[in-house]
Amino acid sequence: MSGRQPATVVAVTACVGFDLDMTLIDPRPGMAEAMNTLAAESGLPFDGEHFAANLGAPLEHVLREFGAPEDRLPALVARFRQTYPDLVIPRTVALPGAGEALAAVRGAGARTLVVTGKYAPNAQRHVRALGWTVDRLVGGLWSTAKATALTEHRASVYVGDHVGDIRGALAAGAVAVGVATGPCPRDELLAAGAHVVLDSLTEFPRWFAAHGERGAITPGDAPGPAR
Repeated sequence: MSGRQPATVVAVTACVGFDLDMTLIDPRPGMAEAMNTLAAESGLPFDGEHFAANLGAPLEHVLREFGAPEDRLPALVARFRQTYPDLVIPRTVALPGAGEALAAVRGAGARTLVVTGKYAPNAQRHVRALGWTVDRLVGGLWSTAKATALTEHRASVYVGDHVGDIRGALAAGAVAVGVATGPCPRDELLAAGAHVVLDSLTEFPRWFAAHGERGAITPGDAPGPAR
């Protein structure tokens, strides 16, 4: 079984949500450096390359998995966030099609929403550095907790690269659009319940326009090779 949802029709939304890391942006070089810097400063066995290759889970969860003592977590998180603007922002690039995807939503008269597990002030720095216009950004939410923001802002489409993003979209009753640009391959995203998986955001404007012009979005129906 693929885990794909039934092909029901969802009314076109006034708001489309996007994840940030490995959906809109590629921050991996800076993330690896920031985590390795934290390891050197703290004397703890953090692996920046492993961290950067598996972006998705909240920082506190990642540090716990690396074996960080619970009583040191607040200081470690604060230090990572402090070094982030200098180490990560300058090394981050937009993923192919990201700017065009945001523009397609706004061009259709809908609002853009970024919902990310990242610390919101640093997420905003990325948006500003790339010169993007985003109507609303909500940080600090992961997996099904993302449904809170998606529901509040009435997003009926959510786009993300991680199975946690798919779970968040489904929990909000939104169309779950996966992009195979992060750590989760196509089959994993489909098994988690993604209605459609795109190879990258370069395919998103075509998908969005094809369904938007009919006045509805049909989950599970994507153009060409993006099925």
